Amino acid sequence: MADAQLRLEDDVKAPVLRSSQDLQQLVSEHHHLDEKIRNLSSLSYLTEQQQYEEALLKKRKLALKDRIEAFRRQAPPPAS
Repeated sequence: MADAQLRLEDDVKAPVLRSSQDLQQLVSEHHHLDEKIRNLSSLSYLTEQQQYEEALLKKRKLALKDRIEAFRRQAPPPAS
């Protein structure tokens, strides 16, 4: 699941966004959700409640990723 990890520092195309507190908060929350999902996935057996929680976390993480990408698309293009 490491390849699903979003990295703010890897986004070389939009250096202006690095200073954006909103984007940093979204990426931080995305990492936090990814960590929770990994913790649940490491269990050998998930209860129904844990399966439900995992599904909700994955949906929230995907929604966050969409918001992050929308935020990045709205950013002005980098100066050449």
